Order: sequence, then structure tokens, then C-alpha cells
Amino acid sequence: MTSAGRAVVPPRGYLPGDWYVVLGARVVVAVPGSEQERAARVWSLVDAGADADEVLDAVLVGGLSSLPGLALVSEHDDATTRVLLRGDARWTGDDSASGPDATTWHELRARDVTSWRLELGGGASPPGSHAAAAGEPGLRVSAGLVRAACVLHGVPAASAPGRRAEPAPEPDDHDGMTRGGDWGQEFRRHPLGIPGQPQAPGVTPTPVARLVVSHGEEVEVDRVVLVGRAPEARRFTSTEQPRLLTVPSPQQEISSTHLEVRPGSGADHGSAVATDLGSTNGTVLVQPGLPPEPLQPGIAVQLVPGALLDLGDGVSIQVVRG
Repeated sequence: MTSAGRAVVPPRGYLPGDWYVVLGARVVVAVPGSEQERAARVWSLVDAGADADEVLDAVLVGGLSSLPGLALVSEHDDATTRVLLRGDARWTGDDSASGPDATTWHELRARDVTSWRLELGGGASPPGSHAAAAGEPGLRVSAGLVRAACVLHGVPAASAPGRRAEPAPEPDDHDGMTRGGDWGQEFRRHPLGIPGQPQAPGVTPTPVARLVVSHGEEVEVDRVVLVGRAPEARRFTSTEQPRLLTVPSPQQEISSTHLEVRPGSGADHGSAVATDLGSTNGTVLVQPGLPPEPLQPGIAVQLVPGALLDLGDGVSIQVVRG
């Protein structure tokens, strides 16, 4: 089976967590958070249209013993769904269920599956019936690379409390790029005004992205956001009013004012950009389809949909649409 470049992708949602999840049109792969390089390699293959066997071969490079966990769900032309599980992963589809009960991996094939749920641990709500999934909070996603604890496939992900309900993505909107819902318009040009100057009276800034922290807090990027264990806005004027996002740091690995995320300007206008503020232990950026890279202090980098910022001390930030 080869992924179709414009295959119909059912509605999907996910709950933020520790595992890397690669979502293709007909292949979904999840590996633990320690497997960044495997995740980047798999995304490159899935984005290029590789089939499930090619993807599995890439995942197993280095040997099965070095892979603590795995989930691979693939859909085939004969209406069968193939599921491979290893480690802390559980799959539930319609009336079928499968869990990690083998020393190598557990394999299941099911026919005519219309919806399924993949539990990966590390932040999701306790496992429950698949019928209840449609009522769970979730972030919309179509295809790409995300950090997740649970994936819901084939059912609309309900909005979290206080979040605006959104329409399902158009059936043919998949183009291989990372998306969360309607991320096809992620580079729309918004009237954000001039960075560093106050907005004109009556103008409300439009968020270019939303930051989802691993401990659950969410912040919109409609202005400068300062992130750290005790962030301070000393160099900003009273009219700029940056958002201060405080994150836990039990081992004091995260600097007091560690990272800045703001709406971009110029060529980056309409997107969020991140800058490490000279933090002690640095910030690692994982862009979809690329290997992890440390941010250079003081150098702003554009964030694409699905990007992940790792601040250390167990704290990561997922970048989703505004």
C-alpha cells in the first residue's frame, strides 16, 4: 500500500503527551519521547508516501531491543486495519481492542474499522471506552508530527472547555504538511501592527499560534510571550504588556526568563517565532520532519505547525494553530 498524496483523512484529534506521533494519510506511527531521531526519520518517509512495511523497516533500524515502545496503525486497500504494538500502548477500534501482551510486539488485523483510539500514556486521561472519545477534550490534527498521549481517529475531537468549536477539515485538504485542523492557512497574513508598538485603539491582535505546555496550560501568541520558571518583563514598556508563562522546574534547569515566543514580522509575519534568551541549559527545537536542533541564544527561529520546544526539566511546549 502506498499513501495517496491527496487521500481523504478522517477527522482526528490528540491529547498532548510524551510520545512522538507521526500521522500520515494511511499510516500512523508512535514512538516514545526518547526516540526523536526515529520520529524524524519516520516522518520523512511518511511525508514522502512510504507504505507501512517501509516505515516499519525504518523504525526497526538499530534493532527491536533498543526500541522501548511502538505503535503502528496502517489502513489497507482491502478494508483491513493492521495494528502493531510494543511497550506502553493500547489500541481500541470499534469492537476490537489490543494491548501490550507480547515480548516482541502484539499484532492485530481488523476489517471495516471506521474509528479507533490509541492510548500511549504520559498525560492522557485514563483509558476509557472508545464511544466516550468524542466527548473528550482534544486538539485537532490532520497530518504531521506531534507529541501526544492519545490519538483519536475517525471521530471529531471535542473542544476543550472555553475553546471555540471548529469545523472538521475539508476531505481533500491533505498535502503532506503538518496541520492541526485547518492549518492549511497557517501562513495567513494577520493585521498585527508593528512589533514593539501598541495596537491602534479598537484593534484586537489575532493570535498566530497557541502554545500548549506539557503540564496542560495553554497560551495564545497574540503578543510577546515570555517563558521561564519566574519570567520578568523588565525590558518591555507598559504598553507592550507581554504574557508571562511560568513553568515548573523542580531541578532549576529552566532559567527564570528562558524563552521568548512572539508574532513574527517581515518574512515571518503571520507565524510565531521563538528566541532563546541566553538560558543556562538551552532550548531544543524539534520541527516536523527535521532532527532536533538547539536554539542559538538571541537568534529568532520561525515555528511551523507541530513544532516542539524542549526547555528541559521535563517541560516541553507544543506549537499549534491560534
